[in-house]
Amino acid sequence: MNIISIQNNIGLPKYKQIILSIEKAIEEEKLVKGDRLPSVNKVCLAFSLSRDTVLLGYDELKKRGIIYAIPGKGYYVKSVETTIKQKIFLLFDELNSFKEDIYNSFLKNIGKNVQVDIFFHHFNVPVFQKLINDSNGNYTKYIIMPTNLNDVVKFIKTLPVSEVIILDQTNPDLKLYPAIYQNHEKDIFEGLLKGKSKLGKYKKLILIFPGFREPLGMKIGFENFCTNYNFEYEIITEFTDREITSGDLYIIPNDRDLVRVIENARGQNLKLGIDFGIISYNETPLKKIVANGITTISTHFETMGKILADMVIKGRKEQIENKSSLTIRNSL
Repeated sequence: MNIISIQNNIGLPKYKQIILSIEKAIEEEKLVKGDRLPSVNKVCLAFSLSRDTVLLGYDELKKRGIIYAIPGKGYYVKSVETTIKQKIFLLFDELNSFKEDIYNSFLKNIGKNVQVDIFFHHFNVPVFQKLINDSNGNYTKYIIMPTNLNDVVKFIKTLPVSEVIILDQTNPDLKLYPAIYQNHEKDIFEGLLKGKSKLGKYKKLILIFPGFREPLGMKIGFENFCTNYNFEYEIITEFTDREITSGDLYIIPNDRDLVRVIENARGQNLKLGIDFGIISYNETPLKKIVANGITTISTHFETMGKILADMVIKGRKEQIENKSSLTIRNSL
């Protein structure tokens, strides 16, 4: 019990005094990895504290990865790295160049003394559930990318509301949580509207929309634009050996389809930006130079990572819509 010191009337909550006492004991090597901490009941009796106060202190240390609990036995020292003040669970859908930009920007701006553990659910609901269940109670903050998996809301709701941030896509069932997200319906509508003066030379607008990973709002925004401004349009689920007709404009969310369209056009001796057009979704450095430049509708991924870090650091609780823009290049 001599590792814990509690004082009255010093303006510091007693659960924080428990945390500081254990951190100091670890730094002074009075506690080492594997050592057992005083039981919750013993600390309560020794200092006339409530169980909630002691558990609050122990749970904070547990979330930071400093201690761990064995049910029925007690709490033990897991790590002697006390400089970690935040331990963040980051759940992405998949790794691609866009998510890498968000991740790198987040790490750059989150500051020191923060541990970020990244996981991927790959649009798999059982994997999503397991990762949430296994992480619950072990982190100070949970940043989650639910994508279009609406049936995972029930798993997210098992986490502490105050510790969750939603990333990239949200929905009405997640309105209680702070978020930094894309408005896909608005983004594609406004992007096409900005380029409307260049769309008039095309006979048909074609959206390639497999519908598995892609947000439904993208399809809705495309349909609304074409209907409102009287453009002939078509929505297809895949592009394989389809013949490209002169006057077609393809809107392409997936980069694999982007490659297929360009390859097919070369086989048909069609010139991009003259015989047919392309608008790709999501900006990457390669799209600045491929085929003399691919037009994109894209959110600003580095900005998203920066805002996310600021939300964590400052404890902001807003739902923030990340900006999107149309970048016109040769392909339009």
